[in-house]
Amino acid sequence: MTNFSKHPETIGIHGGSFRKDETQTSVSVPIHQTTSYEFNSSKHASNLFSLKEFGNIYTRIMNPTSNVLEERLASLEKGAAALCLSSGQSASALSIQNLCNTGDNIIASTDLYGGTINLFNNTLKSMGIEVRYANPENPKEFKELSDSKTRLYYAETLPNPSLRIFPIEEVSKIGIDSGIPLIIDNTACPVICNPIDYGAAIVLHSLTKFIGGHGTSIGGVIIDSGKFDWSIDKKRQPNIWEPDESYHGTIWGEAVPKLTGANIPYIIRNRVVLLRDLGSALSPFNSFLIIQGLETLALRMKQHCINAEKIKTLLEGHPKVSKVIFSTNQNKYFNNLAQKYLKGGNGSLIGIELSGGMEAGKKFIDNLKLFYHVANIGDSRSLAIHPASTTHSQLNEKDMLLAGVTPGYVRLSIGIEHFEDITYDIMQSLEKVWTAWF
Repeated sequence: MTNFSKHPETIGIHGGSFRKDETQTSVSVPIHQTTSYEFNSSKHASNLFSLKEFGNIYTRIMNPTSNVLEERLASLEKGAAALCLSSGQSASALSIQNLCNTGDNIIASTDLYGGTINLFNNTLKSMGIEVRYANPENPKEFKELSDSKTRLYYAETLPNPSLRIFPIEEVSKIGIDSGIPLIIDNTACPVICNPIDYGAAIVLHSLTKFIGGHGTSIGGVIIDSGKFDWSIDKKRQPNIWEPDESYHGTIWGEAVPKLTGANIPYIIRNRVVLLRDLGSALSPFNSFLIIQGLETLALRMKQHCINAEKIKTLLEGHPKVSKVIFSTNQNKYFNNLAQKYLKGGNGSLIGIELSGGMEAGKKFIDNLKLFYHVANIGDSRSLAIHPASTTHSQLNEKDMLLAGVTPGYVRLSIGIEHFEDITYDIMQSLEKVWTAWF
């Protein structure tokens, strides 16, 4: 319907093929709260199971409500196809498992969310998948660490808590030359950054965050750009080019373009193999709720960014804050990246470092009144957390510091409330910390 539009405000409402429910003509997307779908005939059923045609079989694999969300998200990120999942963590895990087997490796940025680091250092390790870490300040490390078993590169556009923008184009070019796709977690930057424009092959989101926007529903998505050339080095991508015995020897790199007319073997394999076998499907009701959030995403992101910019300026040089961490408060290299990749705003995440360390960080959290103390970002509400004692507490001291977490670090996710109210809450809490500490 809206293929003509390039504007996220329009795409969030009209993106994809859905205009109205064809049966009842409802404008709002119906909730297809069902497990299964009746086949038209034996031939129809056989064709669906043998992938001679696509259609609904079982909601674990696909669902009409989720399909609307997938189409809109693919349009928003300028991708070719998407797969919605039960959580952002599922999206991270399946994006890697889709290409990696025991004995393979990936190269990841050192700047990652703590939960992702746990996934990489523990669960993937137990599966025999090695994760090697490269410094995003030196993109050449990605190439230097790669070998014949390297299946993908992985990074976050705006990783928290370091908030250093990743060099998307620089690393994607290194990978393209070797047939290695770059997977980018764009959770913190929907609308304000389009990684596919800069060569990312795959984009992820935790739909729980900005896209859902209201703290009601957990979900994740993997978006296939449809632009990556999987044939550059077929030996490097065996899951795409070697026969899949679970589908009678199907070679996804050959079969999917023939069936769909699109370069999307990655996302189709993820759906019909991993989602089929592991079952981390997004609930249709959650899809419906996330669709409601998506409709106002572009407007909310503008206000998130406006408020955050004001708060950042207010806190800079504040005598009670030893350091302000923000996408544009980095060294020259990362500030230039922020200018290059972020359009229409610099994000809503702010880190503040309190000189009182761990106890000062905890006390600041405990004295906030408007901010919610939750393990989340991207809500319409303003949120705060002390990572050293919560989200990153499972990391050792070395890994914690590598991630940018110090004892006195507090992460703020600036909401869309009135700026004056957000300001008042931060100032009154800082005053109480200062009074108690000094």
